[in-house]
Amino acid sequence: MTSEPNPATEDPAVRSADRRPRRLTYAAALAALEGVALVVGGAWMLVGGLTGEPDDRRSAVTGGITLLALALLPLLAARGLLGLRGWSRGPAVITQIMALPVAYTLLQADSVAIPAGIVLGIVAVVALALLLHPETNRALGIRGPGAASDDAKRGEEQRGAGK
Repeated sequence: MTSEPNPATEDPAVRSADRRPRRLTYAAALAALEGVALVVGGAWMLVGGLTGEPDDRRSAVTGGITLLALALLPLLAARGLLGLRGWSRGPAVITQIMALPVAYTLLQADSVAIPAGIVLGIVAVVALALLLHPETNRALGIRGPGAASDDAKRGEEQRGAGK
């Protein structure tokens, strides 16, 4: 028997964590943080709408349910990023793009929402930078727009050399 680890029996989560760049882990953490914030905000609105005396109960309940549903996007994206799933970058980027106008709107308020807008804006910009980094693309197996034609050219060159 050897003391070498067997890749077949090794935990897949451990193997993917070894290949996952820190940038990708940080991007997943930021997406998960946004998802948790949406869950908390949605639950707060929903509970307030059901138990309190809001101006419009129907709007409060609808808003709470909407935020809870929207929380699924960043939470699923974070899970996919941690699992090195290529599909997960799209929802994560969309989440950040949607967060930027929300941050701007919060910055326009004359209240305690301004610090929340600052934090949300910073998180969205940092997460976008992490998600669009070339190292993230490589880790997720995402090729650039010209990569497919480059692969085809290499294949043609190899077939031509074999004649």
